[in-house]
Amino acid sequence: MHATCEWLDAFSSVQHVEMRSPTMAKKGNANATQINIGISDKDRRKIADGLSRLLADTFSLYLKTHNFHWNVTGPMFNTLHLMFEEQYNELWLAVDSIAERIRTLGVVAPGTFGDFARLSSVPEAEGVPAAEDMIRQLVEGHEAVVRTAREIFPAADAASDEPTADLLTQRLQTHEKTAWMLRSLLA
Repeated sequence: MHATCEWLDAFSSVQHVEMRSPTMAKKGNANATQINIGISDKDRRKIADGLSRLLADTFSLYLKTHNFHWNVTGPMFNTLHLMFEEQYNELWLAVDSIAERIRTLGVVAPGTFGDFARLSSVPEAEGVPAAEDMIRQLVEGHEAVVRTAREIFPAADAASDEPTADLLTQRLQTHEKTAWMLRSLLA
C-alpha cells in the first residue's frame, strides 16, 4: 500500500510539472522537453489532429457496438450478440493504440465524452434500433472510420511518418473487412 501512495505522489508531481509547462500551454504538448523524432512540430500536430478525429470515431463506434451487443434482440440474437462482442473488444484495443500514437507524437490525446462528441463523425444511435438497423448503422460507422483514417494518410506520408501510416493501414484493413462482413448479413 505504501508503494502505491509513493507512486501516486510521484505521478501527481509529474502531472503538476507538465501542466505548468510553457510548451504544453502553447502547443498542447504534455512533454516538458522538445521532441526530435524527425517530424516537424507542425506536421506532428497535423497528424495528431487527424488521429484525434480517428480516436473519436473509433471510441464512438466502440460505444455504439457495445450498446448494440447489450440490446440486440430477435432471431439472430446469439450470432449478433457474439459478433458485436468480438467487434467491441477489437475497437477497445484500437482506442488505446491510437491514443498512444497521439501521445508518441507529443500531443495530448482527447479523452472526454465532450471531446469525442465534438470530433467524431459517427452519430449516436437513437433509441434501440431493430437488429437489421443495428447492422446497417455499424456498417455506416465502420465506413466513416475508414474515411477518417484515409484523410490522415497524406499528412503521414508527407512527413515520412511510417508508424502512423502502419497504424492507419491496420485500421483500414480491420474496418473495411468488418464493414464487408456486416454488409453480407444484409444481403
